[in-house]
Amino acid sequence: MSDISLASRLQAAIARRTQAKPVSFFEFWPGAVFYAPVALFWIAQALRHRSLTLPALANPRIEAGGICGESKNDILDLAGAEARRWIAPYIGITTQGLATGADLAMAEAAMAEAGLAYPVVAKPDMSCNGAGVRLVETSADLARYLAEFPRATRLQLQALVPHEGEAGIFYIRHPDETRGRITSVTLKYAPMVTGDGRSRIRDLIAADARLNSVSHLLLPKLGAQAARIPAQGERARLVFVGNHCRGSTFKDGRHLITQALTDRIDAIARDIPEFHFGRFDLRFASPNALRRGEDFSIIEVNGAGSEATHIWDPETSIVEAYRTQFFHYGTAFRIGAAMRKRGTPRYGAWRLFGIWQRQKALMAQYPTND
Repeated sequence: MSDISLASRLQAAIARRTQAKPVSFFEFWPGAVFYAPVALFWIAQALRHRSLTLPALANPRIEAGGICGESKNDILDLAGAEARRWIAPYIGITTQGLATGADLAMAEAAMAEAGLAYPVVAKPDMSCNGAGVRLVETSADLARYLAEFPRATRLQLQALVPHEGEAGIFYIRHPDETRGRITSVTLKYAPMVTGDGRSRIRDLIAADARLNSVSHLLLPKLGAQAARIPAQGERARLVFVGNHCRGSTFKDGRHLITQALTDRIDAIARDIPEFHFGRFDLRFASPNALRRGEDFSIIEVNGAGSEATHIWDPETSIVEAYRTQFFHYGTAFRIGAAMRKRGTPRYGAWRLFGIWQRQKALMAQYPTND
């Protein structure tokens, strides 16, 4: 059976399950409501360990440990030769000091030097939740993106990975351990409809239980495209960014964890200096290939601010969701405590707050995402 066939069969099975239970009752609670117990847990851990920002020490080579304000390019630049084999090619650029038009020439020259060709994925160097991420297929697309992007702000151009599967793999290694472990695998499915040659995209969304439940996220973004009638059998992807808050379906993929996959991710993580806690976002050829630790490309590495996203599987209970959150953030504090004991300098609360404010201000200026 081909990789594409296997991936399609798995996605069809996921669709059948989500039709039965399209959303969990807490999946789209306001963030202030869902994360209130997590915030209280964080405060309790801070009192216990005498530091509100201790998780910022978990990955000391990353700004704020990856809680916020970290550079996507700088994290990937840390990777050694072994880890780089598994990272999708990328280049970091800034348009500072360049006139409109000159920025395109500079960007394409940087792409050529890095061996990149269209299509590429353009993304801000500092952001979260897919803000500002866009698929760029032509010079004209890139020119528009650069014109909308805030000047003097770094961005990343990365090769588009053709694999259909997308996953987030959470990795933890205590500083006193020689080997790490995978604690979460999330399979991500971007919202997609299959045309029948008669129905509008809007109608196809309404006919699907999961898509209808997130239509408030999809329809405003689609705009006039919602009235398009896809051809018979045409698979129309509704958003490019595989992000939960953009309407993607997340499924618990922990059944894919094998020793081979664990060994591969551990080797990659240990080739990133002092990386102990975070999530690898990647695209993969097939579930079986992922189990073997083969045929995948990492598109992003996230640090201490990331979460084990399998909690957003509609079938995950709220008890399991909070148990997972408390385990991971509790571990971040314990790793931070171990790094503090080793002499890693503290990370000030005001410094962290300032970085968060800067990231928030920048995200308000980014181009709309796909």
